[in-house]
Amino acid sequence: MSGTRSSDSTLTHAVQQGETIAAIATAIVPQQGSVGIVRLSGAEAISIAQQLFHAPGQQAWESHRILYGYVQAPDTQQLIDEALLLLMYSPRSYTCEDVVEFHCHGGIVVVQQVLQLCLQQGARLAQPGEFTLRAFLNGRLDLTQAEGVADLVGAQSPQAAQNALMGIRGKLAGAIRNLRRQCLDVLAEIEARVDFADDLPPLDETDVRSQLNAILDQITHILATADQGALLRSGLKVAIIGQPNVGKSSLLNAWSRSDRAIVTNLPGTTRDVVESQLIVGGIPVQVLDTAGIRESVDEVEKIGIARSQSAAQSADLVLFTLDATQGWTPADQTLYEQIKTKPHILVINKIDLSSCVPNCLPAAPTVHTAAAQNQGIEALEQAILTTIHHRRLTAADTDIAINQRQAAALLRAQTALSQVQSTITDELPLDFWTIDLRIAIQALGEVTGEEMTESMLDEIFSRFCIGK
Repeated sequence: MSGTRSSDSTLTHAVQQGETIAAIATAIVPQQGSVGIVRLSGAEAISIAQQLFHAPGQQAWESHRILYGYVQAPDTQQLIDEALLLLMYSPRSYTCEDVVEFHCHGGIVVVQQVLQLCLQQGARLAQPGEFTLRAFLNGRLDLTQAEGVADLVGAQSPQAAQNALMGIRGKLAGAIRNLRRQCLDVLAEIEARVDFADDLPPLDETDVRSQLNAILDQITHILATADQGALLRSGLKVAIIGQPNVGKSSLLNAWSRSDRAIVTNLPGTTRDVVESQLIVGGIPVQVLDTAGIRESVDEVEKIGIARSQSAAQSADLVLFTLDATQGWTPADQTLYEQIKTKPHILVINKIDLSSCVPNCLPAAPTVHTAAAQNQGIEALEQAILTTIHHRRLTAADTDIAINQRQAAALLRAQTALSQVQSTITDELPLDFWTIDLRIAIQALGEVTGEEMTESMLDEIFSRFCIGK
């Protein structure tokens, strides 16, 4: 389905003509937070606000003004809150509809009371992502910008936030639209020869190939950002694995600059997986400190060891930690056999206690640390970034980081354009050239939302939070 942003389209069951929606637009924690916002959008947003909000004096209800006053229950005149009201008239709003926001005192009770009053006056509780969906349907955002909004809300690092902001500002959309326009130009040239073969000069196949190659090069460049996008959005899971008492918990504490894990001289102190969230080179990293893996008869320790083994298998990267004072032991070799096929770094800890470097080590990236002395952490982070870049990050454009949906559409476009080239090589009629070219144009349109189905929109916006 194309033309998805026409005003009379009913693309999702959640969006219906004329309905005014309301939702809490801020994260609300019970008994905490200084400000909570209740947002309304739709034809009745202003009239609902006028029923609930009393603005003393001669304050003008004009677009893009903030009013001071009180929220009151219309039937009982009970005072609910002293608040501010922000007015944004259509089309100069996020959704291109009339939008009002009640800026209330924070905490769960007041904002829920205000939201309930809005619903009693005829508003409907918004579905997840419905405000942004309306912005998309009304032409305020394209689909890449809408997904950028979700990425910005969920950003776990400054770099992820920066990439999301570039998406909102249309950097990816501009590149995709340009590629789609080039494909449409090529299609127009081909179809003109099909329809008016006797009136136009023969098609320059060399020029068509050159244009297709240029488009494919740009698509390949953008596709190379997919791994970067996955890392920035979901982060990296790193498991610290090793024998008991090699300093795994000390390593976590030194790395996170906190006492996340209990550290003693007794082997087997860590009985469960301890997590810490860090940022390394702009990439969110979930660090898992695991129980030392060894043979044990202790039932609690055995459960911890099983969880450690599971964490190692699910991790994106393993930090295989060993004790410099003990060297490479048979127990290390046994454990190493379990993780050697996964991306890993050898961390030789406690180098402050030993002047000898263990020999017979596996061929793997190696870092020397003295976690108890906070030594070697920078080298460890650099080794992690080097490993990630070698395996996953090849993109030169750090302002674009496509998501899985966008990558799938671009791969379809890439395949279709490659098929056009094969069709030209096989000297098939011009009608055959247009088939795959149209597929590529449709796939590129799916990236920005110029070609989109209702089910795809539902799937995308259902991942948003309510209120955005």
